[in-house]
Amino acid sequence: MKKILVTIKEYALITLGILLFVLGWSIFLLPNNLIGGGVTGISSIIQYATGGAVKAGTTYFVINIALVIAALVILGRNFGGKTVYAIVIASVGLNLFQGIIPENIIRQLALDNGKLMSTIIGGLMVGVGIGVTMSQGGSTGGTDIIALIINKYRNVSPGRMLLAMDVVIILSSMIFPSYTSSGELMNWADKFITVVYAFVLVAISSTVLDFYLSGSRQSVQLFILSGKYQEIADCINNDLHRGVTILNGKGWYTKQDTNVIMVLTRKTDLTALLKLVKAIDANAFISVSSVTGVYGKGFETFKTGKKNK
Repeated sequence: MKKILVTIKEYALITLGILLFVLGWSIFLLPNNLIGGGVTGISSIIQYATGGAVKAGTTYFVINIALVIAALVILGRNFGGKTVYAIVIASVGLNLFQGIIPENIIRQLALDNGKLMSTIIGGLMVGVGIGVTMSQGGSTGGTDIIALIINKYRNVSPGRMLLAMDVVIILSSMIFPSYTSSGELMNWADKFITVVYAFVLVAISSTVLDFYLSGSRQSVQLFILSGKYQEIADCINNDLHRGVTILNGKGWYTKQDTNVIMVLTRKTDLTALLKLVKAIDANAFISVSSVTGVYGKGFETFKTGKKNK
């Protein structure tokens, strides 16, 4: 039952992430003829080049098929299932929302506020949306899949990998025609400005993605001094399912031997752990510090670049 609830939670968060991603494109980016990186960037370029005859969602879905097959082979079926779900939802959303969102809402939120503000807001929504999706083991497809494949074997920032791939895609938009929603052909000067906005968009979304992922994976280290160390250690093990190490220490002021509890846990679990300790011993002495990396069971996997046999 617990596993089912965890799965439901993961897919619910993936749905939320995709919703943010799609709304960012449908409300702020596509109506302004803005482009981005990844498969979504390619899809938007094709939509503008065909005057809207080929919707971004259609191209997005077709291109992702080959990449999903590669992900199924390399990253496993669990990843593939979540990513196929995300891609289908995003593809439908990119096509559907462009037709159902009222024009007056798009004009008030995006068009009237200018391309720069639309780029900033759209970039924030896209970055958070991708971050939420990737944190649950899924992906919005395209270059995100490539980033996750490389990140499986190398400790490389997903945001930086996406940024490098996006540069090529953005610059390629200069060689294709681009028609606005009213059917007007954009001149080269407007396309150049659009490329500049695209780089701003990618920089914002990549930065937000990295901040989100690093924040969700950040760990903390705690040292706890308490006369009730055994009870506290048992509760941390049984209730929070975290490992505990008991260190032998000596208080130099009292010259008495003492036991120190050392715990490594996710930052998101810190509040619950502190409440647990205080409920057992309100006078416990606690030291909390952030750690840059924790590798091992229950945390991150150390990636050497070689597949585990």
